[in-house]
Amino acid sequence: MDHLPSGSDTTRVPAEAAAQDFDATVIAASPISSTVTPASGADAATMLSPALSNEAATLISSVPIASRPGGLAGSGAVLLEVGTVLGGRYELLKLLGQGGMGAVYKACDREVDRTVALKVIRPEMAANPEILARFKQELLLSSQVTHRNVIRIYDLGEAQGVKFITMEFVDGEDLHHLLKERGKLGVAEAVDMMEQVTSGLAAAHREGIIHRDLKPANIMVDKNGRVVLMDFGLARTFSGDGMTQTGMMLGTMEYMSPEQAQGQDVKASSDIFTVGLMLYELLAGTTPFQADSAIASLLMRTQQRAAPLVNIDRNIPGTLSNIVVKCLEKDPAKRYQSAEHLDADLKAWQSGSGLKKVGATATQQRVDRAKELPWLKIGTASVAAIAIAAGATWYVIGKRAVAKDLAHGPVSVLIGDFQNHTGESVLDDTLEPMLGVAMEGASFINVYSRGDARKVAKKLSADSNGLDEQSSRLVAVKQSINAVIIGDISMRGDQYEISAVALDGLSGNVLAKSSLSISNKDKQDILKELPKLAIPIRQALGDKMPASQQFEKVSGGFAATSLDVVHLDAMGVDEQFAGKFQEAFDSFKAAADKDPKFARAYTGMAAMAQNLGRPGDAVKYMKLAMANADRMTERERYRNQGLYSMTTGDWENCVSQYKELVAKYPADRVGQNNLASCYTQLRNAPKALEAAKHAVEIVPMGTSQRITLAFIESFASDFATSETEARKAIELSPNAAQAYLVLAEAQLGQGKLPDATDTYHHLETFGAAGVSTAADGLADLAAYQGKYADAAKILTQGAAADAAGKMTDNAARKYASLANVEELQGHHAAALAAIAKSLAGSQSTSIQFLAARLYVDAGDLPKALKQATELAAQPASEPRAYSKIILGMIAAQKKDSKEAIAQITAANALMDTWIGRFELGRAQLGAGDFKDADATFAECITRRGEAVELFDDNVPTYAYFPAVYYYQGMAREGMKVQTSADSYKAYLGIRGQSVDDPLVAEVHKKTGQ
Repeated sequence: MDHLPSGSDTTRVPAEAAAQDFDATVIAASPISSTVTPASGADAATMLSPALSNEAATLISSVPIASRPGGLAGSGAVLLEVGTVLGGRYELLKLLGQGGMGAVYKACDREVDRTVALKVIRPEMAANPEILARFKQELLLSSQVTHRNVIRIYDLGEAQGVKFITMEFVDGEDLHHLLKERGKLGVAEAVDMMEQVTSGLAAAHREGIIHRDLKPANIMVDKNGRVVLMDFGLARTFSGDGMTQTGMMLGTMEYMSPEQAQGQDVKASSDIFTVGLMLYELLAGTTPFQADSAIASLLMRTQQRAAPLVNIDRNIPGTLSNIVVKCLEKDPAKRYQSAEHLDADLKAWQSGSGLKKVGATATQQRVDRAKELPWLKIGTASVAAIAIAAGATWYVIGKRAVAKDLAHGPVSVLIGDFQNHTGESVLDDTLEPMLGVAMEGASFINVYSRGDARKVAKKLSADSNGLDEQSSRLVAVKQSINAVIIGDISMRGDQYEISAVALDGLSGNVLAKSSLSISNKDKQDILKELPKLAIPIRQALGDKMPASQQFEKVSGGFAATSLDVVHLDAMGVDEQFAGKFQEAFDSFKAAADKDPKFARAYTGMAAMAQNLGRPGDAVKYMKLAMANADRMTERERYRNQGLYSMTTGDWENCVSQYKELVAKYPADRVGQNNLASCYTQLRNAPKALEAAKHAVEIVPMGTSQRITLAFIESFASDFATSETEARKAIELSPNAAQAYLVLAEAQLGQGKLPDATDTYHHLETFGAAGVSTAADGLADLAAYQGKYADAAKILTQGAAADAAGKMTDNAARKYASLANVEELQGHHAAALAAIAKSLAGSQSTSIQFLAARLYVDAGDLPKALKQATELAAQPASEPRAYSKIILGMIAAQKKDSKEAIAQITAANALMDTWIGRFELGRAQLGAGDFKDADATFAECITRRGEAVELFDDNVPTYAYFPAVYYYQGMAREGMKVQTSADSYKAYLGIRGQSVDDPLVAEVHKKTGQ
């Protein structure tokens, strides 16, 4: 991002909007509640697997639930009446099914107006510690996995003596009933379903979770074809769950692996065996180990190999049969060793790539296929492709070998300006975005941002006014872009003639040519015909999809009612990159007014609303965009679903959507960059770092990608690497204000205080927004050193300047920081006055939490409780975690140490934040649990990078960190160990020169210094 947007509390990492050149888009960090609307017709559908976890002997029968409204005969379960409202929140709408442990209901969550599935446990079962532990385990394990093919678990609750779990309400049918109705499925449909199962399973395995009870009854298929994996009641982590005895056989016998049947320890390969069983059954209509009883079937699979599917049905492709055979190997070591490898083979089979051997990793497959087909070899002969549409002529000009298999690794493409010779202004900048969408129908292609390219071109040549061939090629060389597309449109007789040429980014050699002739009787035909221009170029770049299928993929790719609409959209993109946010908003709105179903216009309006400091409007416009998802390409749909989750603060779903996007479109820079941001919001540093590095691999010369990576390196406590990456971003774009903020934070983390001071002062050269951010940083730097009076002065002046500039949210954050600084000095009245001003300016999650925390420290517990209650009412996990932290702090103030530790531990289970760990350590210290407190504070020190910005909102907060050493010293003093002096000395090393910090004198006495 090349500038800090004013007037908004923004995320650290810029979020990129779908299908637009919105690399400079910024999305609000504060979660905004959203309503999840179930699909229509839900009442008539079986919404949850009837199997209730850890109760295999009392599973619901295979008769559809809808035909058994009374549940299981003779089960003895105590049922709740439909219409009951649990806890004043969950209204039971319909009984979906019951088993030996309890029942599943369709319910309405009145608090967030959301339909949920509610699984209750019978009171007598709840009294059993082991059963209750497994019930809780289902919540804990399922909630760790964020993936579109894994059921979303919302919460564990208790009301009116009933314990229950609430979860996603899926409108569909379980696979068990589907099989019973149809016998077997078509090959393509079966593979699609199990590929989705495998994708969800891979997500669970990545989190170290083995399901152990996979079966058709635990797999739901909704009315849109989405497959959802459920029931983690028997799941365990790879390291064990502490509840399973050696030799214990758990699961459903018909779908157990051989080692599971023998009570041996199970690994991920056990789940893969079950996937093989189910895929076999879907394809053949029967299981491979048919016997008179389940026990006999278990014995068969421990002693025999499964008969290959091709022996059962010769219509089943041999390659697919081999995949299933590999899943069903008796020896776990001979199976796929990860669900990711199996998923890669299923996807490769679906794409028709023709695997040479089963079990290759995705990387190996790319290597194998690279040997078969080098990307491009320049030759003298040209090959004419078959035209599949009237008036289209396509040419592929030779091929050239490159060091990298760009056909299946990321291929970056820059679409230059098309020369418009028609004199019709509506065609200016109109064809390029349409062609870009068509090009990105190939999963390996990343279309480089034209807005960024224009900026680079301007730096390379002051005379550059656009992206002609020369400018585009200069940008390609500078930015390591693989290919450049240039073109023109002209009139010849009664036809529009449109042509495009793809050039090698480095050499300028022609890679492919393409042209179209379209009657001028209706220029709107350009909308539906233009995507054909991409087909030969995609083929030249390595797309193996047949031309006819490729055309089907792109023909509806840019859905708009007229060229005028597309032109207005393009104008908005140009204005956005020029920093003219209001003008851009107006252009996007004009496009939406002309075509109310044009989704791209709404995503543009949402992005601009956010940059203009109107986050509520951003949510509204993203809802309008998603209401028109049927007019998006698949790639756009995933991008927009992720972006919508970012605007609403649903970080779990944000991760799920962007993970799905990059799984299907691994070259997508938007997906990887925004995935990193969403992982950061979930405080998952390793995953955030992984995604950020992928984004840089895709766009190695991208400024925003470097800034993202730089910040996450700091977040992961690697401040030196963060500084290196921030400097690279500045080299790429010296005017990137965001990079200077990250640089200053990295310097502070390394103890380079003078350097950090200079960098913050440099931020002041970036206008009002830069001055505001610099004030936050300089105040944080002063407070970090214990110079509280200096910090208070900077914050007071900065808040006044923000207010004058109508940057209300920025002013509110400064008042919150001021309140903390005053409280650290024991100035309770001043602190309370500052926090009141903060709350008057903003009701964001971060402000509410900081206010509540201040109220606790100042002794105003009723106000703290009020804020905690409001935070708890929000649906997202982050505010609910903050609520529990406050409740824990309140309990600690009341000397109820046990409750304090319990509440904050529960908060950290919801979202493991640095501030949550810090408060847990303080609660443990208050309880006299010195050893635990010492360990918790040690973890805070290890994770100190997360303290750089507690809320990932461009506001430095490293001043919270030094206190860890003080409290760790107290814990070690309580343990009566000499290392307490080391902790106190570390505190003095940071704040020892302070005349404002009351703790300094105390620590000097403790250390005798």
